[in-house]
Amino acid sequence: MKTTLIAGFLGFAAILFAAEPALAAVSAQEAARLGKDLTPIGAEKAGNKDGTIPEWTPGEQDGDLSGEYPHNDDIDGEKPTFTITKANMAKYADKLTEGHKELLGRYDDYKMNVYPSYRFVAFPDEIYEATQKNATTAELVAPDRPQGATLGFPFPIPKSGAEPIWNHKLKWRGEGVRRYNNQMIVRPNQPMQLTKLIEDVQFAYASIENPVELEDGTPYLYYLSETVAPPRLAGQYILVHDKTGTGNEGRSAWLYNPGFRRIRRAPAVCCDNPYEGTEGYQFYDQVDMFNGILDYYDWKLLGKKEMYIPYNDNKVASDKVTYKDIATPNHVNQDLPRYELHRVWVVEANNKPGLRHKIKKRVFYIDEDSWNIVAVDNYDQRDELWQFQEGHLTVASNVQSAGTVPEVIYHFDSGVYFVTAAFNEDEPYNFDVDFSKNHFSASSVQKNSSK
Repeated sequence: MKTTLIAGFLGFAAILFAAEPALAAVSAQEAARLGKDLTPIGAEKAGNKDGTIPEWTPGEQDGDLSGEYPHNDDIDGEKPTFTITKANMAKYADKLTEGHKELLGRYDDYKMNVYPSYRFVAFPDEIYEATQKNATTAELVAPDRPQGATLGFPFPIPKSGAEPIWNHKLKWRGEGVRRYNNQMIVRPNQPMQLTKLIEDVQFAYASIENPVELEDGTPYLYYLSETVAPPRLAGQYILVHDKTGTGNEGRSAWLYNPGFRRIRRAPAVCCDNPYEGTEGYQFYDQVDMFNGILDYYDWKLLGKKEMYIPYNDNKVASDKVTYKDIATPNHVNQDLPRYELHRVWVVEANNKPGLRHKIKKRVFYIDEDSWNIVAVDNYDQRDELWQFQEGHLTVASNVQSAGTVPEVIYHFDSGVYFVTAAFNEDEPYNFDVDFSKNHFSASSVQKNSSK
């Protein structure tokens, strides 16, 4: 599928922005809109003119940090308003990603059940207050060098394409989390292949307990994964320290392989190298939809657009659903996802010639209410649609945030799809975990893994 122009952008964000590597903070006058006509993190507070997108009505904190995502029973029991299929997709084409169009056109049984839209995403007051301050102080000195922000979203009123990506990377998700990540490789006409990880993450930047200001070299995230199944992969650890900094300066990584029985530096834990154990169906920079080096791309902010995206997607993340229920042939079981109409920021990233990446162009769709990347169209070096990433957004009112569970990568060249971040048959995410100071050190991983 060839690249198509994205049209129909809405409101104040309807103009095309050139790729800009560095921009100053917004004016005090612009920042004053936060909490008024804009939400405290920069979304349009009002609904759309025809009422299909409602006004922002934030939810309140609810639930146990060590328990599963709270669900809204009223929403969970709703019936779809309508269904998008191959037969009627032309009617809705202007509100569909290229990936969804490809899936609808390719598979006769693929569908998108569309429900009423709700805007419940909320964040703690500390995040709102910090975001207000960041609006007039944060700068993007270079694509990988945000500066002058503390705790909150750095760029609530973005002016360049890289800024919404940093909002996604630095979003509040609690102080830290332990998650049970079940991954599935689903090939045509073959049994689903399951891999199980335990992932620990400390959010060093978006920390209410220990806020830090972004400068060059500021650590903003610590990540540790342990593969526990299948047996042939068990015992492998990946440790990552992410920090601000140009290019490869922004990441330090280590890999522990039980065959070598020692932890080693792993510069290949980056970019378009396959994540260990995924057989090439997920690149390292596709974890959490995108966590890569921004300097590999030129970034354009295309504007804001109304799109049908996975939202309030409680059912597909439910403990009442099994992995076999999800992993149907060719695509995720489309009786499970919930799609709603929401406004998204659209960002286009084009690979720089001197820093070649297997994905030549990426088009990101970023939810305005949470700054989560919810979909990505990925194009190969021939400018053809190669992959489609879909993140099923679930509101986590227990931590006053939102996340994508599960995430799916469709590979259109092979017909294989990859599911990650599923925990339906496992323990729920634990946001109440308290990591020790040296938990994310290479020496600690070496000691614990060798036991």
